[in-house]
Amino acid sequence: MLPLTIRNLLGRNLMLILGSGIVLAMSLAALLAPLIAPFHPDALHLDHILEPPSSRFWLGTDRLGRDVFSRLLFGGRISLWVGFVAVGISVSIGTTLGLISGYFRSWVDECIMRFVDIMLCFPSFFLILAVIAFLEPSLANIMIVIGLTSWMGVTRLVRAETLSLRERDFIAAARLAGTSSHRILVRHILPNALAPVLITATLGIAGAILTESSLSFLGLGVQPPTASWGNMLMDGKAVISTAPWLSLYPGLAILVTVLGYNLLGESLRDYFDPRLHTR
Repeated sequence: MLPLTIRNLLGRNLMLILGSGIVLAMSLAALLAPLIAPFHPDALHLDHILEPPSSRFWLGTDRLGRDVFSRLLFGGRISLWVGFVAVGISVSIGTTLGLISGYFRSWVDECIMRFVDIMLCFPSFFLILAVIAFLEPSLANIMIVIGLTSWMGVTRLVRAETLSLRERDFIAAARLAGTSSHRILVRHILPNALAPVLITATLGIAGAILTESSLSFLGLGVQPPTASWGNMLMDGKAVISTAPWLSLYPGLAILVTVLGYNLLGESLRDYFDPRLHTR
């Protein structure tokens, strides 16, 4: 039997390879969708409505005769774009507030953390639903709303890292040298706090993809005829008993993509956790 440390190392590497492979494959498929897709995602084939998977339509067609494979590829572009932009917004806000809160402390820390506590009182998804209900359900609004309602965890994480780092000797030396607070935050504390932020961002992309898919499934996200995995699931719901491929393939795409980002995030967390490298 392999020693425990070797088994742990193999497990982490396997998670990293599998997660990275899935993320890379899905990203390339979405990026190269115009080259890979055999048809335009909105092209109608009225003589091939609800046709099952075949040599011409690899994943079948929907109720308007549109190619499911082509729509799946272009829907991936929407879902991944929402994930990256929404996480970019939340990480930017959370990192900035976390650095300020942890470094300056005092009343600044108190005000920021009490605001975080208030935001955490509201269930994120229902808060997003409430905001989207008053706005036009567009792609830009979805990305902004998801980003503006998911920064609290990043703030608390970065604040904890900053509180620890500000007591280190190199920070004290920078203060004695007359370095400005802005420069200390940007040049000394931020680079050393990026590891947990990277892990949180990777896991956050999976959450943003699930949120966008849920909103689109409910009709509050990306609007037809633009393809997204969520509204493809909604389209397939009415004919799931006679055309199960309309729901099967978008559901599998969401499952595999979210699994890939979760595996990648967990492997990065294991890699950066010093307690796993002490043996």
